[in-house]
Amino acid sequence: METECIQTTFNFQPLDRREVVAKFDGGTITSDAGSLLLREVEAATNVIQQFAACFTDHRRPDRIEHSVAELVAQRVYGLALGYEDLNDHEQLRADPLLAALVGKADPTGQSREKKRDRGKPLAGKSTLNRLELTPQDGPLGHKKLVLDTNAVDRFFVDVFLQAHDEPPERIILDVDATDDPLHGNQEGRFYHGYYRGYCYLPLYVFCGEFLLAARLRTADQDAAKGTVEELQRIVAQIREAWPAVEIVVRGDSGFCRDDLMTWCEGNGVEFLLGIAKNERLKRLIGEELEQAREEHERTGKSARVYKDFRYRTTTSWSRERRVVAKAEHLSKGANPRFIVTSIPPEEIEARELYERYYCVRGDMENRIKEKQLDLFADRTSTRFLWSNQIRLWLSSVAYVLMQALRRLGLAGTDFANAQCGTIRLKLFKIGAQVRVTVRKFWVSFASGYPYIDLFTEVYRKLRTRQLAMS
Repeated sequence: METECIQTTFNFQPLDRREVVAKFDGGTITSDAGSLLLREVEAATNVIQQFAACFTDHRRPDRIEHSVAELVAQRVYGLALGYEDLNDHEQLRADPLLAALVGKADPTGQSREKKRDRGKPLAGKSTLNRLELTPQDGPLGHKKLVLDTNAVDRFFVDVFLQAHDEPPERIILDVDATDDPLHGNQEGRFYHGYYRGYCYLPLYVFCGEFLLAARLRTADQDAAKGTVEELQRIVAQIREAWPAVEIVVRGDSGFCRDDLMTWCEGNGVEFLLGIAKNERLKRLIGEELEQAREEHERTGKSARVYKDFRYRTTTSWSRERRVVAKAEHLSKGANPRFIVTSIPPEEIEARELYERYYCVRGDMENRIKEKQLDLFADRTSTRFLWSNQIRLWLSSVAYVLMQALRRLGLAGTDFANAQCGTIRLKLFKIGAQVRVTVRKFWVSFASGYPYIDLFTEVYRKLRTRQLAMS
């Protein structure tokens, strides 16, 4: 007696007198038809092509069917569409719509060399895995793809510069670290006491919504380690294009380190950093804390009093610097906060500096969460640190592509500030029938799609931009 391992017919609850029967026999139907918008974004920005150019391909051209650009595109589009795992591509490799996004001339895969591959135009999980296991600038060995680290570093800053028609007067570079939990025996695995688990500790640099750096690091080091080196190259590259721009570095107390502040002071870069509170600092604002307490007791509301003063630590700082204190009293009690900055008080006064310039750094944390939750930046499950770094970069390229869609297509709409997961759900997840003829690639969207007006507006904006560029 044969056992049916895969169920082909599904009998659901009846509808009145009708049986409800379902099968996976609809043919070439996709659930991601809206992702065609991403192809328009790529046409306007060349984000994926620029990243793919960071690889050197030493494979024999007569023996390959998937170029580096196609492999990178398949992986990045997959992440943008919510497919985090390489295993997902064993089914996705047969999707003609994804093949169209990647740029396959034969989106049906009928012209593949090997008979077993026909009908599957895209690469499978093993081929994509070889892309992620490419070596770092070293001897080839049996690996034929090499990734240039310096080129990747320049790529993210280049995309940021290309997005601006005119240089801004001032930019703020946000630096932050986060935990990337590990659940295996990955290279560099280390237990971090603050996060109470084994993790990596990636370093991010953002300018607003623009991602400028994503560096995977082990967790057995200070959160600020390597920040000066990242800023050195980023600032130098920005100043090549915008020599007159004013640059401010902003971060929480984990980045309040003398080497970082000294580097900024010596290179014409302003800084705005949190300071961990201590008893000495609290004594210096004792009078202001008392004022805030009295105001809270009088009004029953939270009260804040600001103080601007000069301060130097007993041993760790090389010089005296400007400190702004927020003496705050809440219903739970005193809540003092401190920041150190090189921006002079005559330029920005204490309250404005804290509330308008420092507090908004929290938006960067939202961008990091967006990368990890919606674009799987924490899917660093390969054995090696370097291949996990490549995964982090692939996720970062997906973020850059999605951010370009938000900037170019969604500006002025109700979804201008939507996160990547929301954009994916509202714009990409559209059911459609796909038909491939000799002269056309037909995509018939589901008539019941509820966001037709939004889709149309985004499409028109992207097409208008392309026409303006041509």
